[in-house]
Amino acid sequence: MKGDASSAPDGPTVSFGFEEVAADEKAGRVRGVFSSVADRYDLMNDLMSGGVHRIWKGVLIDRLAPRPGQTLIDVAGGTGDVARAFVETATRRRGAADAPAQAFVCDINEQMVRAGLTRPASRVEGRIRRVTGDAQALPFPDRTAHAYTIAFGIRNVTDRAAALAEARRVLKPGGRFACLEFSHPITDGFQAIYDAYSFNVIPRLGRLVTGDEAAYRYLVESIRRFPSQDTFAQELRAAGFQRVTFENLTGGVAALHLCWRI
Repeated sequence: MKGDASSAPDGPTVSFGFEEVAADEKAGRVRGVFSSVADRYDLMNDLMSGGVHRIWKGVLIDRLAPRPGQTLIDVAGGTGDVARAFVETATRRRGAADAPAQAFVCDINEQMVRAGLTRPASRVEGRIRRVTGDAQALPFPDRTAHAYTIAFGIRNVTDRAAALAEARRVLKPGGRFACLEFSHPITDGFQAIYDAYSFNVIPRLGRLVTGDEAAYRYLVESIRRFPSQDTFAQELRAAGFQRVTFENLTGGVAALHLCWRI
């Protein structure tokens, strides 16, 4: 139900799903969404995508081609699956004289960070550090990382331009930016099928698995509010990144955006 003028937020507003909220309110709402579903977040990702999100993340790691000695900052890193895959891949390529790779998992939601600590330990766990932090004000010095990743998180930030500026700041010259995000199917027919699934199945699945239908309704709505592949590529260029490309995955259900900090 739409509110009247007296209930409208004062000052600048941003999207929270299909709702417009005060800009300073969104971060708290997003934090609440992920606090609610943190314990079963990975399970829900598997159920919603039929496990395909793992293939998409595998493509991300393949395109980054991690090497020994590199440092990754994985923002909105959740339970740390991207960071773990990055370090494991670099470790397989490590020679006796090579320095080990390392990764930082940074997430604004403490419950998500804690949920990552409950996952089965891997042999590279000692090379992964977890911190609570905001994508718009990262707790890292300038030029810290060789690679920056954000998987299914950029659409949840309040100010994308600020987050992209922070991404560029913490990358070393020659560093790589990789953003995996739900996007827009490349045909109208596929979009219609995907919309029917997203709006009718995913929230109900969220209710059954996590007890929170509203959280998954927000996640679906936030996907629809995210800009097109071309528009987000323009945002990356405006942030100062070079050699900006994107790759549609599963017909545009997701897109992998890649660029360089020159």
